[in-house]
Amino acid sequence: MDAKKLEILMTAVDLGSFSKASEVVGYTQSGLTHLVNSLEREIGFLLIVRSHNGISLTEQGRELVPAIRQFLQANANLENRIQAIAKQQMETIRIAAYASMAMCWMPEILYRFRRICPNVDVDLRMVDHALEPFELLEEGKTDVIFASRQDVGKCEWTPLYQELLYAILPKNYPLEGRREFPLKEFEGKDFLMPYGRFDIDVHRTFGEAGVKAKEQTVYVDDETVIRMVGKGLGISMMSELMIRGNTDDVCCVPVTPRSLRELGMGTEKGVALSENMQKLKDCVLEYIREAEQRKGVGTNCFTKL
Repeated sequence: MDAKKLEILMTAVDLGSFSKASEVVGYTQSGLTHLVNSLEREIGFLLIVRSHNGISLTEQGRELVPAIRQFLQANANLENRIQAIAKQQMETIRIAAYASMAMCWMPEILYRFRRICPNVDVDLRMVDHALEPFELLEEGKTDVIFASRQDVGKCEWTPLYQELLYAILPKNYPLEGRREFPLKEFEGKDFLMPYGRFDIDVHRTFGEAGVKAKEQTVYVDDETVIRMVGKGLGISMMSELMIRGNTDDVCCVPVTPRSLRELGMGTEKGVALSENMQKLKDCVLEYIREAEQRKGVGTNCFTKL
């Protein structure tokens, strides 16, 4: 049964006139009449009574109308579901993440997501600038970000993990058995500052402790900073994921007072998550929950001492 013919028939019946219906459906009046005649021949009995006052249903037509409307509604539901599935298959989720989070978290998260959404593409972009994820989200160039909480932009923020900050010291630094590094001890020492505005977290920590180090900004990646510390060119401070196991030539000691930065997931403010975005978020929360139970969200990425 041709759903289009039935839909046009119901339009004509509702309006009570072929001429009015023809204006709505885009057919000529003669074309619409021919279509209804064809439908009646297909069914095997008359559906419409024509008069100078317009059209009306025959008794058989009135009997069929509830079933026709039910059929059209079911057909519309089917088409909507087909379109929704097709949209899911074509969807691409764009992710912008700090390199540390992308390297330590995303492989396992995306592996889990791919298992439940195999037809959804993921475009993962690593950023080297602490504020860049928020800028990309605000500009509509990414769908979800993984970053540390910053006082910039507006997004729906989901806290994920409180990440410890560590002092990065040469192997021969005189710790004298200490397993923590007082922030005050940074005072006056040559300090290799992480680049890409990751100094924001360092400056916040130093500011709260009233510390002024002899800052040296180096435009290199985290691993190179760590290697420079290993060669005695200065000391530094990084979060646990930034260290990523590159600790062969250095000591990584938690600072005291205990300092943290909040890592989280951000999406567009006030916009409901798509079905697939919600599934991605569920994968993220499940991964973080399991990792925290193992007490290994960040510490599996490096050796502290």
